Amino acid sequence: MSINIVLYQPEIPPNTGNIARSCAITGAKLHLIKPLGFSIDDKHLKRAGLDYWSYLELEVHESEKAFFEKYGDQRLYFATTKATKYYDECAFEPDCFIIFGKETSGLPPHIHEKYPENRFKIPMIKNEHLRSLNLSNSVAIILYEALRQNDFFDLK
Repeated sequence: MSINIVLYQPEIPPNTGNIARSCAITGAKLHLIKPLGFSIDDKHLKRAGLDYWSYLELEVHESEKAFFEKYGDQRLYFATTKATKYYDECAFEPDCFIIFGKETSGLPPHIHEKYPENRFKIPMIKNEHLRSLNLSNSVAIILYEALRQNDFFDLK
């Protein structure tokens, strides 16, 4: 049992590298939904993930459609600044999928429309110039909350 972290069309290699490292160290599986804004072989991606890549469980999905065809019936949660519910109001079950949008534009509107009750946000001050946290920081916050809710599985 673990947590699945899903990056929807990530664009910035160091963010994905940092997230890969967090997933490897916690036993979470990382899913990447194409198109990606970089190559998996990108040196910045590899550098950010250090030598943790061989310990990472990684699945790359060719498209949004491919991901949802395979995992659409699983328990899905969506991180977005557009939600009304906060992450501490979610019960993250073992093997759930926590999905994060693109760094520049988040998740597409059709996902918001299809899964309105499965969305959550991280508390932030309201300021039109401060849009959101860095993606890798957001993933770390939510990943550790999901792990905490599941008594950290076998990490302790």
